[in-house]
Amino acid sequence: MIQKCGTFGVPEFGTRFVREMLVETLPKTFEELVRISGLSHGTDVWTNNAQELVKSGTVTLSEAICTRDDIMTYLIEKGLPAQNSFKIMESVRKGKGLNEDQESLMREHDVPEWYIDSCKKIKYMFPKAHAVAYVTMAFRIAWFKVHMPLAYYATFFSIRAEQFDSEVMINGKSRVKEKMADIKRLGNEATKTDKDMYSVLELVLEMYERGFNFLPIDLYKSEPVKFKVEDGAIRPPLNSIAGMGDVAAMGIGEARKNGEFISKQDIKKRAKVGDVAISLLEKFGCVEGMSETNQMSLFDTLM
Repeated sequence: MIQKCGTFGVPEFGTRFVREMLVETLPKTFEELVRISGLSHGTDVWTNNAQELVKSGTVTLSEAICTRDDIMTYLIEKGLPAQNSFKIMESVRKGKGLNEDQESLMREHDVPEWYIDSCKKIKYMFPKAHAVAYVTMAFRIAWFKVHMPLAYYATFFSIRAEQFDSEVMINGKSRVKEKMADIKRLGNEATKTDKDMYSVLELVLEMYERGFNFLPIDLYKSEPVKFKVEDGAIRPPLNSIAGMGDVAAMGIGEARKNGEFISKQDIKKRAKVGDVAISLLEKFGCVEGMSETNQMSLFDTLM
């Protein structure tokens, strides 16, 4: 997977729509990230509007209308009275466009036609203060992704990756790519679960390509519901096994505090789980070599 943008899993900048916007605009400053946030939250602000202006070279990102505040400050700088500038901003950001008097006033103050046309296309605009708050949060998280990647991935998978499926995701890049291809082939028939899983798969694949790996799920070393950093890799939790619910995983985690399990029957009794949970543990090799029951045969005793 060759990607031009590494913002998978970064709030506000992780969707395909915004990633494509980042590639097209190549922001270099925090202020430009704020402008992209404004564009991505607006309606008809980027698509069929600023996007075309940037592509054609008519404007740069820093010149495009991105947040509602941009309009008022720009018009005041062009010499329009503050009250008129405010009213134009309010009209545009609510999707009401411009009336003839407003257009005339803007032209009298040498506001370019592309700017007037852009205002008339907008249906909704995001406030700059909100964009700043969102980008500040995203920037902090992105710092961890760059400088403390394992902590970032472990935390993201624990909190945000509801569709993490260990059977697919901890078994290497090839298995991940196969699942991504399967979901892509579904096209419009892909379910919401499939689409949510695809987003997680993108991040898992990125993690692999950065040189990081998963450790096997372990009956004693894996946390019940949280991914953890261990030996330069990430150990998935018990509940990342598809079909293993949080209650069963936490039951196993609580039961093992009183010592190792002596059999599968012991796990069921102490953790209060059923045959399904045991089958899932068997599938991942977590109970390999463990006897079925607590009873020992005469042969075992003699040995």
